[in-house]
Amino acid sequence: MSTEPSPGERLAAALRRFPIHVDPSLASALPTAERRRLAAKFRTAPAPIYVVLVPLVKGGTWTDSDQLATVVHDRMGRDGIFITFHDATEDLTAREWGGDHQARKAAWAVTLDRAMDDQPLASRLSRVVDLIVSGTAVREYDRVSAEIDKRAALSEPRHSDDGDLKVPLTAAVAGAAVAGAVGFVVWRHRRIRSVRREGNGLLLPRTVFTTANRANEDQLREQATREVVAFGELLDETTVPTKDERTRTLMTRALDAYQAAGKTLDAAQGVPDLAGVLVLLDQGRDALASAESVAKGGPEIPPVPLCFFNPLHGDATTRIDWRPLGSRDRLRVRTCRPCAQKTRDKKLPDVLMDTENGREVPYYEKDPTKSVWSQTGYGQLREDLIERIQRGDQ
Repeated sequence: MSTEPSPGERLAAALRRFPIHVDPSLASALPTAERRRLAAKFRTAPAPIYVVLVPLVKGGTWTDSDQLATVVHDRMGRDGIFITFHDATEDLTAREWGGDHQARKAAWAVTLDRAMDDQPLASRLSRVVDLIVSGTAVREYDRVSAEIDKRAALSEPRHSDDGDLKVPLTAAVAGAAVAGAVGFVVWRHRRIRSVRREGNGLLLPRTVFTTANRANEDQLREQATREVVAFGELLDETTVPTKDERTRTLMTRALDAYQAAGKTLDAAQGVPDLAGVLVLLDQGRDALASAESVAKGGPEIPPVPLCFFNPLHGDATTRIDWRPLGSRDRLRVRTCRPCAQKTRDKKLPDVLMDTENGREVPYYEKDPTKSVWSQTGYGQLREDLIERIQRGDQ
């Protein structure tokens, strides 16, 4: 049995001796004298700071910044601020345990600031520490963000409302924690006019959720179960002819969505998965509505997705250009009106939360290799959500 320490244990041991570790392959980027000056500055910080600079390579020992910081923190057994490279780049990012000194915003403020683009690594690290020590990380991040938005407004071409969005959202999006209220769950059976159900045949039931505790999860599970059964009955009762290829394709998609929803429900481990069940059912109903229209000689009906920030909000009636925290890229997403208004007011929408490494994060911040919802933005950032569920990506 090997007694050799793991890579994480070796890094933790090095950081216990000195708060900056630089892989030998990167030694020239941060000379020894600069490391000593930085370490002296760390002593003025409101929390312990550790810098871990190692190559992040897909298929290597360390594949992404969150993995590296989490493992090293666990092996050290000490809380603090861990500054690393952001994935396979020389950009800086940070993770923090045991406090909230806006370390990640400090790192992203430096990374996104054009004035820092050509600065040596030591200067960029020093600037991150200055923002943490002074408590001005949020203000500086907002300033840099405003500059980026201003440049984008002047130079970026406008997107067509019907533009196809295929940009993945990575787990590196940083963000603040959001309280657990998820509001009203509003599901509209928007376009299948031949369906008859209790009450208004065009509406699915409305369920109220006020917190993200266990009881609310149980309520949502019951709701999702009812809707899977109802959609299955709807498919059994449909009389849509499938003689032409397009109608067959749409009906196949509706059936695939139903099967994916059932599979997700069976394996659901929390509110994010149960919200995914309802997203899949919504996609299935959209496909069925289009199949009915095409079979009658009409056009396909453009699907209306559910709110990007929280599918439990209901229909995404508004398109917005949204720039994730820590990113220079703007994404074209569709949201409910309240979430759209909050982003315009520079406020954080009521985001659906997930859990990663024992802490709550917005669902889109979760490691995309561990969450199909993060990978796809609940189907808004990728068109193959149903296929991913069917092949077991979840």
